[in-house]
Amino acid sequence: MTHEVRAVVARKAGAPVSVETVLVPDPGPGEALVRVRACGVCPTDLRYREGGIGDEFPFLLGHEAAGVVESVGEGVTDVSPGDFVVLNRRAVCGSCRACGRGKPWYCFATRNAARPMTLADGTRLSPALGIGAFAEKTLVAAGQCTKVDPAAAPAAAGLLGCGVMAGFGAAVNTGGVGRGDSVAVIGCGGVGMAAVAGSKVAGASRIIAVDVDERKLKLAERFGATDTVDSSRTDAVEAIRALTGGFGADVVVDAVGRPETFRQAFYARDLAGTAVLVGVPAPEPTLDLPLLDVFGRGGALKPSWYGDCLPARDFPALIDLYLQGRFALGDFVTETIALDGVEAAFTRMRHGDVLRSVVIPRRARVCGTSLDNTCAAPKACCV
Repeated sequence: MTHEVRAVVARKAGAPVSVETVLVPDPGPGEALVRVRACGVCPTDLRYREGGIGDEFPFLLGHEAAGVVESVGEGVTDVSPGDFVVLNRRAVCGSCRACGRGKPWYCFATRNAARPMTLADGTRLSPALGIGAFAEKTLVAAGQCTKVDPAAAPAAAGLLGCGVMAGFGAAVNTGGVGRGDSVAVIGCGGVGMAAVAGSKVAGASRIIAVDVDERKLKLAERFGATDTVDSSRTDAVEAIRALTGGFGADVVVDAVGRPETFRQAFYARDLAGTAVLVGVPAPEPTLDLPLLDVFGRGGALKPSWYGDCLPARDFPALIDLYLQGRFALGDFVTETIALDGVEAAFTRMRHGDVLRSVVIPRRARVCGTSLDNTCAAPKACCV
């Protein structure tokens, strides 16, 4: 059986996206069909639209999603129809050299669905990060579905699928932030804000948020920043050192991914401190550091891939923290929008007007209230 759904497609680099009819097949072996309940608008989707991540157009955009499993293919045992899941891009294989070393978060052979989703004319689509969730339904590898507590609001839960997990994990998993540590986060978009929030959950004593946008710095205080630095007005390295007794922070997270911000992270850390790169760099820039400084300052320089997360371990734990009121996951949702609002959401994201816009592919009247497409406080009952 083939499912005809509405979905957001990028047909060519730089062109506005469009909402089109997409054909989604029933799941094959090892696959799951998921009814999407919410999907965040992530900068990665914009990079796909701009042609910055390959040229396999047309792309089916969206990847930061939560939904309900509708059906599964042969051999699937970890999830069942009716399960509420967060989608992830790292369905680990269990047999590559990373998995064999007991480090599945580095899996070198992650899986995606094999059966293609297509346009109505049969044109094969390339789903963003193997997910393609700006759609009413999508087909994924079953290992990309992580079951979580259905009490969580879908608009909030889906954000663990990319940006929030990347930032939280960069601080806690990659950087190893712990009780009493000092932390600096350079760049306070969605990923950086999640690193701030993760540092708070981990018990950091001083959390310094660094950005050039005063609006983001004020918001960072809501997520746990104890201090803020406007790096458009002051030297970020000197400011971080001044706030840490002249030494530098134990962990510095670069959530921007530019040579100048990583240099700041490198020099703003304490001796033997850790610098974490989670902002995804463009292909062209290079980094020039004196080798003597690399040796003399010690510590560690670490890239963070998807927050070095293991979805089966981390997603349920973070959802539990959210439901306990200890992790403000819902505060990342600035607005909810319909499928046809993605292009405008890209503009707001570019201008720094939102932390996250979240697409709700379908809305329903399940509590007697007619919902519009601009709900600012989505709850689990809303979709």
